Amino acid sequence: MGIARRFINFNVKVCRWIDGVLPIALRRDGNEYFLSQMLPGAFSDGSLIYDLGGGSEPCVSLDDKMRMNLKVVGIDISVEELAAAPSGIYDETIAADLCQYSGRGDADSVVCQATLEHVYDTAKAIGGIASVVRPGGRVFIFAPCRNALFARINLILPESIKKKVLFAIFPKKGEGHDGFRAYYDKCVPSLIEKLALQNGMSVEKRKVFWISSYFTFFVPFYILWRAWQLVAFALLGKDAGETFAYVLRRNVGGGAGARQESI
Repeated sequence: MGIARRFINFNVKVCRWIDGVLPIALRRDGNEYFLSQMLPGAFSDGSLIYDLGGGSEPCVSLDDKMRMNLKVVGIDISVEELAAAPSGIYDETIAADLCQYSGRGDADSVVCQATLEHVYDTAKAIGGIASVVRPGGRVFIFAPCRNALFARINLILPESIKKKVLFAIFPKKGEGHDGFRAYYDKCVPSLIEKLALQNGMSVEKRKVFWISSYFTFFVPFYILWRAWQLVAFALLGKDAGETFAYVLRRNVGGGAGARQESI
């Protein structure tokens, strides 16, 4: 292990120690919470699941699919990503741009995990999502927030530079979808809720998260990032989070009422 890697690992350990003394609401990992506490609600025996943007990394394992007799439809803009998914996981694949897609309104559950930040027009994408789910069905969304400091930097840096920096500091991020271009268009909770209501969906559950790993490689940057969060929260409230997750329900009969559980 080189000196640079040992330096980064040491800083990560110090930042994780600091995280450990903060209130749990400031250190709860959004993606982990989404996967363990929210996403299981998308799956029930015999249900029809649409995975939007999962591509080669579907939202459910083949074992769980078989155990619960799920039917899974994969929609992704990339034919190659869909083809790289585990064999047998998708019962149907659709190569389509979510911003231009119109669905069949038959899904019991729709999963859109770490996808909205990569679409160029979130308003159209939410419309596409709403067209997929049946009345009474649910939509499960997890996404990073546009106002997070890492997202603002991501929007400024050229693609080639940020990929090299990201994968050099955090090699494991190169194994997933982190290298795809991100737009973060309208990726803030208040706008997601507005777009959901405009498309006939009510907010059933909302979670906002305040932790990410991007600045843990250097303790001074981590401290500045936490200070940024305090200022941003004072100005923007929930729209200042690092990531957010939603469970939306497709309204039956056009009702617009919303019950929210939030952090």
